[in-house]
Amino acid sequence: MKPPTLLDWLIANLLLAAGGLLVTALVSPALAGAPEKGRATAEQHCSRCHVVAKHNPMGGIGSTASFQMIAKMPDYLERFQTFYARRPHPAFVRIPGIPRWSKQPGYATEITLTLDQVKDIAAFAKTLETLPIRRKQK
Repeated sequence: MKPPTLLDWLIANLLLAAGGLLVTALVSPALAGAPEKGRATAEQHCSRCHVVAKHNPMGGIGSTASFQMIAKMPDYLERFQTFYARRPHPAFVRIPGIPRWSKQPGYATEITLTLDQVKDIAAFAKTLETLPIRRKQK
């Protein structure tokens, strides 16, 4: 898969800013990733903010949705395929071939992922067992 062009990136970000969610044009849903590679990538990079399944059940940042919570959303696959273009990720996630959204330095340690790694993370998300949301009994 060829990396997206600058025009692709600009169009996708304009649509995202306008409320559209057509950023998926950058990552085709027809292209499958490798779930095990996605799990390893998520554990290495995403677990600093997110709870990633059984890897860090007591970790992550309290206000950040866990991978399993995101997997319960109707548009979860699109969210995982486009996370690098969704706030706050553009500030610190770099994808080769996609220009930085700002000249400002990242406020967290920057990470570089390939589009193949993004597909792998989305493939891993498909394997997550969605857990019921537990409510305290009165």
